[in-house]
Amino acid sequence: MCKKNESRYWIKFSVFAIIFILTTPILVIGQNKKKTAKTESERPQYRNLFKEAGYNHTAIDKKVAKAYYDVFEGPNKVYFEEGDSLGYVSDVKNKDARTEGMSYGMMVAVQLDKKEVFDRLWRWSVKYMQHQEGPREGYFAWSVDPKTKKQNSPGSASDGELYYITSLLFASNKWGNNTGIDYYKEARRILDAMWKKDGTGKIYNIINTEHKQISFVPEGGGYNWTDPSYHVPAFYEIWALYAKDGHEQFYKECAEVSRNFLHKACHPVTGLNSDYTEFSGEPHPTPWMPPGFRYDSWRVPMNVAMDYTWYGKDKEWQEDYARRFQNFLRSKGLDTFEDQFNLDGSTPEFILQAGPVKKLRHSIGLVGTAATASLVNKDKTSIDFVHALWNAKLEPYEDGYFDPYYDGLMYLFSLMHLSGKYQIIVPEVK
Repeated sequence: MCKKNESRYWIKFSVFAIIFILTTPILVIGQNKKKTAKTESERPQYRNLFKEAGYNHTAIDKKVAKAYYDVFEGPNKVYFEEGDSLGYVSDVKNKDARTEGMSYGMMVAVQLDKKEVFDRLWRWSVKYMQHQEGPREGYFAWSVDPKTKKQNSPGSASDGELYYITSLLFASNKWGNNTGIDYYKEARRILDAMWKKDGTGKIYNIINTEHKQISFVPEGGGYNWTDPSYHVPAFYEIWALYAKDGHEQFYKECAEVSRNFLHKACHPVTGLNSDYTEFSGEPHPTPWMPPGFRYDSWRVPMNVAMDYTWYGKDKEWQEDYARRFQNFLRSKGLDTFEDQFNLDGSTPEFILQAGPVKKLRHSIGLVGTAATASLVNKDKTSIDFVHALWNAKLEPYEDGYFDPYYDGLMYLFSLMHLSGKYQIIVPEVK
């Protein structure tokens, strides 16, 4: 998926400390190229909402290319290369590389056909983040110091593995497995290792197998609650299609459970969800932060838009959710809505710090993900969110705060979704 700021770093770090000190854990369709051939009517229709909003193809392509340049190549980039074959994405404020950013970078790279970037990120992940032995074998340390290569925390954040697996399966479909990296084999290594986790060393499957929901972290007490922004049902559908590991039916069931979970996790009026929840959808309280819609939560509308576009299996609820969510933000001012709320839409007393200042902002990351909900909202006025994103700029705020990492990646992902450039990557039919 996770982390916007320094507070998020210590939140994740604290989770592992608290888990081990205070808690006791509770214990297909194959990749047959002929079968992947579909008629155009059977394939998802990837709308270019920017084109529908009146922008021309050249300008749209330039907008996406500029965002990629800003995040991966420009003076404020978060992607850095090492030697001839390695590279990493860094949360530059906090001076670490995170599985969230590494796996996001790989997804961007495979979607935009940046094979060298993808391969560099994967090699760095394997060399410095992936555990090669012990109870965590196959999993990744969620935070690593890119200078010293020291693991800041050996534990995993489940969304990192989620994105690694899916992006590797897409790479296998896009580039094959004979160009230096066997992408399919690497994806299966993570999945096969995941299914071997039985609680030994307090390490588990990234999916809570009883509840069929992704865990916040796959170890200790963190196995027993979740983060709504980790619920990406479309990715489970991809696993069911292309992983070929014998768990196809389970993954399909997880996709349906995640869709139903979001019904319960999102407020019936505002559409807002808490950063952390129980598997029931009820907010999960933590010692360090009360429930609320904060940085992790921004990703939920984007995930809903992806599932709606790719699979469309929950359209009625998703359309209603998008309408409620965007109507709420519009009520706060299309160009002024802030980035943290209580679930009922009121202003929170607790504000999660971002950078050196603890304050609410009109953050470009949320501007982006809120705009992706226009792919789902049938109200034609929702195109205003698309225009708002088009006019937004990835640059420092008035107070000097700037986050090219989390804001930047959410901005880039959102542009890709709205321009139709974030797609299911199927094997080439020959």
